[in-house]
Amino acid sequence: MLNVLRPVVTRVLTPLGRALANRGVSPDVITAIGTLGVVASALAFYPAGHLFAGSLVITFFVLADLLDGVLARLTGKPSTWGAFLDSTLDRLGDAAIFSGLILYFVLKDEPEIVLAAVALFCLAAGALVSYAKARAEGLGMEANVGIAERGERIAVILVAAGLSGLGVPYILAAGLWLLAAASGVTVVQRMVHVYRQAVVR
Repeated sequence: MLNVLRPVVTRVLTPLGRALANRGVSPDVITAIGTLGVVASALAFYPAGHLFAGSLVITFFVLADLLDGVLARLTGKPSTWGAFLDSTLDRLGDAAIFSGLILYFVLKDEPEIVLAAVALFCLAAGALVSYAKARAEGLGMEANVGIAERGERIAVILVAAGLSGLGVPYILAAGLWLLAAASGVTVVQRMVHVYRQAVVR
């Protein structure tokens, strides 16, 4: 889904990327600023119950995940280090988003432990989805399959949290359960895909 939208968003961000490139801004700086913004926003807004505002601010910083790539292409500086930094800091941003939601559920006047546990599962399963792909590529295979890649997972949780902050009932719980199921399925899909490459030749 988001792969379809990526070219459109890239076109929108290109003028900003060109302006930053003309000022000598490094793509790594954009990556770091985006991650810092996501982490700070998720841990400041979500535990305090400001789900809508938090989702808006996090979305703004998540766009840096696309802007750094645009900037790298415009400056002719795509690098192995940049790709590694981007992927590593993505994990940090994901952890902050789900940690913020876990704290939100735990710190409520009436704690929602089940939803906190589901959010924790989503965090762990999301890390497994990314690890499965990275490990497969490290072994000379590929695992770019599955119904819930990172972009889709982040979109689902930010939309669900934002709508919940606007008062839509049950949407956050539904989003978390959906995300938990989709992430679990994606882990299995990637394991099967790698198995077929490694064993069933």
